Amino acid sequence: MVGPRTLAAAALVLLAVAWHAGHQRLVRANGDRAEGFVWQLPQGFPAPRVPPDNPMTPVKVELGRRLFHDPRLSGDGTLACVSCHDPARAFTDGRARALGIQDNLHPRSAMSLTNVAYNATLGWDDPGLTRLEDQALVPLLNTRPPEMGVAGREDEVLARFAGDRRYRALFTEAFPKDDHPVTLRNVTYALAAFERTLISGNSPYDRWAYGGEVAALDPEARAGARLFFSRRLNCFRCHAGFNFSGPVVYEGSAGPRPLFHNTGLYDEDGRGAYPAPNTGVHRHSGRAADMGKFRAPTLRNIALTAPYMHDGSIPTLAAVLDHYAAGGRARSAGPHAPAATDDDLTDPLMAGFKLTPDERRHLVAFLHALTDDSFVRQAQETGQP
Repeated sequence: MVGPRTLAAAALVLLAVAWHAGHQRLVRANGDRAEGFVWQLPQGFPAPRVPPDNPMTPVKVELGRRLFHDPRLSGDGTLACVSCHDPARAFTDGRARALGIQDNLHPRSAMSLTNVAYNATLGWDDPGLTRLEDQALVPLLNTRPPEMGVAGREDEVLARFAGDRRYRALFTEAFPKDDHPVTLRNVTYALAAFERTLISGNSPYDRWAYGGEVAALDPEARAGARLFFSRRLNCFRCHAGFNFSGPVVYEGSAGPRPLFHNTGLYDEDGRGAYPAPNTGVHRHSGRAADMGKFRAPTLRNIALTAPYMHDGSIPTLAAVLDHYAAGGRARSAGPHAPAATDDDLTDPLMAGFKLTPDERRHLVAFLHALTDDSFVRQAQETGQP
């Protein structure tokens, strides 16, 4: 079901993926465990990997969708998952840094959930966070800072759903083997099932590159695509593959080695330090070599997810290009910035490049051409509980 073209991680091989615009491939999930669930996948997209202990079913997806949009899932009943992952913004929130309950400011920005089912790791910087079921516990139970504020109020939150007849029926049908199905585990399993369905692959670029729609991409965006995939700029080296994100996982794939990159965004001490608590993989490993390393997010729908970087510190796509053209923002932060030096922390791909005004405009046009309006529209139309 997954051909060799889909298996490729390099962006140049992306150009060979078979894709027919406007059509979807129907793939039955979970084999014998499918229980009526069928993936609706863009041509050329592999089926997402599904854990054996959490098979996909339509009722479980529906339960997860409702929970995702329901503020009763937060400790004080004021915040839903959708508060930070808005379908209109490709499941981000438009903020530099996310806000939890009672306006608690998170250190990092809310990542897009576009094609989250394919991510080799989840979140910005945690190599060990690889399952959506586990990731859902982070915003629910995190206390530094509180996000959804469920920690210590688990029984209260679950009682809200156990006392709701419609939810009680959904939990029972979604988890028929459980005598008492309204549990935190089942909440996270339902959320994960829903999130795996957030699949986007019908952007103008997809329709032009794989669907044969010559008019889907204007000349400026086509010029931008050539720049993006050029060795001079090397954008595709980190934002690779069909998801424009580097390593991916899917049904039948081997476990890829997760990749994290230091893009020279900060240099606090002249030796490449990042400001705490956002020290990247270093935050988890404590290794000096992991300072400032973050995962490359997908570029699908990237025009909808400003501001950019892990802390929302770059406001526009044009400014992001300036950052990479300079070989890292720390190298061009002005006369009062610490003197930037070559170091072993910044990714070697951050060599910098020169862009003419026309090239800069063409690249921005290409990035806008990765917006899948049908994905956003459908997510908005089906979003309400």
